[in-house]
Amino acid sequence: MTDHGADLVIRADAVHTLVPGQAPQRALAVRGDRIAALSSDRNGLDHWVTARTTVHDLPGATVLPAFDDTHTHLIYAALGAYDVPVHKARTIPEFLDLIRQRAELTPEGEWIRTTTNWQELNLAERRMPTAAELDRATDRHPVLVKRGGHNDVVNTYALRLAGITEDTPAPPGGVIGRDADGRLDGRLIDNALGLVERLVPAPDRSQRIDGLRLATSQYAATGIGSVRDCAVTLEDYKVLLAARESGALSTRVRALISALGLTSAAQVEDLLDAMEDWRYGSDPWLRVWGVKFGLDGGLEAGATEEPYACDHSFSGTLTWEPDALVEAVEAVVRRGWRVGTHAYGDRAVRILLDVYERVLARNPGLAAGTLVMEHGGLAGPEQRARAVDLGIPVTIQQPLLHDTAEVEEGFWGPERVARLFPARGWIDLGAQVSAGSDFPVGQFGAMRSVWGMTTRQTVIGVKGPEHAITYQEALALHTTNAARLCGEESLRGTLTPGRFADLTVWDQDPAHCPSGALRDLNPTHTIVGGLLVTPADAR
Repeated sequence: MTDHGADLVIRADAVHTLVPGQAPQRALAVRGDRIAALSSDRNGLDHWVTARTTVHDLPGATVLPAFDDTHTHLIYAALGAYDVPVHKARTIPEFLDLIRQRAELTPEGEWIRTTTNWQELNLAERRMPTAAELDRATDRHPVLVKRGGHNDVVNTYALRLAGITEDTPAPPGGVIGRDADGRLDGRLIDNALGLVERLVPAPDRSQRIDGLRLATSQYAATGIGSVRDCAVTLEDYKVLLAARESGALSTRVRALISALGLTSAAQVEDLLDAMEDWRYGSDPWLRVWGVKFGLDGGLEAGATEEPYACDHSFSGTLTWEPDALVEAVEAVVRRGWRVGTHAYGDRAVRILLDVYERVLARNPGLAAGTLVMEHGGLAGPEQRARAVDLGIPVTIQQPLLHDTAEVEEGFWGPERVARLFPARGWIDLGAQVSAGSDFPVGQFGAMRSVWGMTTRQTVIGVKGPEHAITYQEALALHTTNAARLCGEESLRGTLTPGRFADLTVWDQDPAHCPSGALRDLNPTHTIVGGLLVTPADAR
């Protein structure tokens, strides 16, 4: 018998290791947080079983590596655990009533926040609420309605607290919304968000930790074992550290510290000074990946080469001047950190590649994967080839396209929407591409993303079927490629002895699951570091 035996042995119909050329195995042993052994015989690891070994005998099951969500917003998911659940509303009166109910339970003057994972086109009125409407829900509390990471709507109380009047100029890279008569409508976009959000007190630390406990359990329940959170503030990371210390995390977390809203290299240097204590973190569950910049306005204001379909005078917004962004990115890489930059429209993609090319030329010898393009939504053949030539990895988010296709067609028209997230083109060029959700804009879920990339289905039908990829390619974007993006390909991504025991167990082989059922297929078990992280009530 093997010394000490195994902590866990799984016998299954197929263990897909994702090691190139390796046939499916049928048994897997775990000791501590690592994979100890594999066998092609279901009973081939029985000699690892002792009295203390947990054995899962699952004759019809399929085992895969745990998935990464390489671009998501766990912090938003955790904050939303206690926010007003407006994503459940189907009309603006229902939306307002949910806020009104919370106001009745909230002391006057305290802030009311909403969840962020909603779309106005899911409301019967097909628009956002206004400040005046939020005032009818409550004029005794400041209200912050967030939608995704680029848009807020606030009530008059909040505008007044922030000192925003009709004479307040919009900050560079931001928008203060107005109605047709020029009056404030409560809308704030991109760099204008901070005018109000700086006033919102952070939730209680224990409440935030409990939110992370719930949110990471929800990610794990869909098969996700690692998340790359692409907008983590300094305070957010301190909360993540406290959550890790208390055992609240069910997924590994790789954090990009947010430089969103900053506009100069000097401000970025201050951010880097505050990050210095986290440079040498070695915790395999939680560490800083690098710094996150934003270059354009995303869903409503992505910077495009051609004008918007809905407004021929508008081509989106840039949130950084290119020369200033070069200096800021250089400040980061010279300190030894990596950079992920949001670029959604094709103009932003072109400008970001210009920026990265200048940084690479001025800093020879940068490690591969130091500079990453987040989204690259509208990346045509020329820009894809440039990214590959420069060695720039890209993250794509099919769930974002699925959930927002109708919104995007209103802004950009159907032709550009069909070209979003061209996975086929990236892979055929040999790009280092990996996949995620961009929650709360897209819904997270391991197989939901795989289904989307293989079908190109959206809420308004198939868009850009020529950009679809195979099931095996989609798996790689969430496993082997994702681990490489994180610099952890020797630790995760495949099921190999000595690597972390991060795996998922499915009661059927997802490769043979009917397409319609694949979208909502969840694993029966998600195991991270040898620990079962999917309690029954999370599945």
